[in-house]
Amino acid sequence: METQDQFVLSERNQGVLTLTLNRPDQFNSLSEEVLTALQQALDDAASDESLRCLVLAAKGRAFCAGHDLKQMQANRDQAYYRQLFAQCGQLMQSIVAFPVPVIAKVQGVATAAGCQLVASCDLAVAADSARFAVSGINVGLFCSTPAVALSRNVGAKKSFEMLITGEFISAQEAVGEGLINRAVPADELDAAVEALVSTICAKSPVAVRTGKAMFQKQRSMSLADAYDYAGETMACNMMADDVLEGIDAFMNKRKPVWQGR
Repeated sequence: METQDQFVLSERNQGVLTLTLNRPDQFNSLSEEVLTALQQALDDAASDESLRCLVLAAKGRAFCAGHDLKQMQANRDQAYYRQLFAQCGQLMQSIVAFPVPVIAKVQGVATAAGCQLVASCDLAVAADSARFAVSGINVGLFCSTPAVALSRNVGAKKSFEMLITGEFISAQEAVGEGLINRAVPADELDAAVEALVSTICAKSPVAVRTGKAMFQKQRSMSLADAYDYAGETMACNMMADDVLEGIDAFMNKRKPVWQGR
């Protein structure tokens, strides 16, 4: 029997939190229990001001095969499905709203809500053997909720093609379409993610948190409103001690010492 703390493994290394999906035999499908455990882990970590970065990983051959179809089939009720998709949607929004960058570390296939999970993360690095699809259409179900995240990463024609055909794209194609940042040989995945994490953690914590919040919020604004918001955000950011330190360090050709304020 699985227990709640087994669904998502949590590991903290200094300012980096790694959450690992841990249902390898079920291809890390997003059962109710996994959704709940992952949501709880995000909620618990969101208020940690010492956190610099979050990595979302998975065990086994698959990153995430989407919703748990067996569980869904066993609960054939529209009210149940409405609640399930609302729960999943809230999780994806929590990732978008999480105060520090969230990096998907994709070691294997990511389909349907698993592809949605990748698209919801701020950054994604994948093994070059990984593949991506929104394949609900193959069982008669259009992946409507994954479409929300996918279409905010991938262009309209390509995202709709993926949704309406259910066909896989390679990691290399996923890079070209903007779904992931880079694809690397599988044996270099750990190092590639660590390098990206290290780069982010070397920046001012104030700038990173400001940037994460600002970038996501402005995407839904009109051009004029986005510039107004961006200007105000930069003006506030300029008052941070880290900016004073960063400019002084740049002018004096030394490495900055961030204060985090």
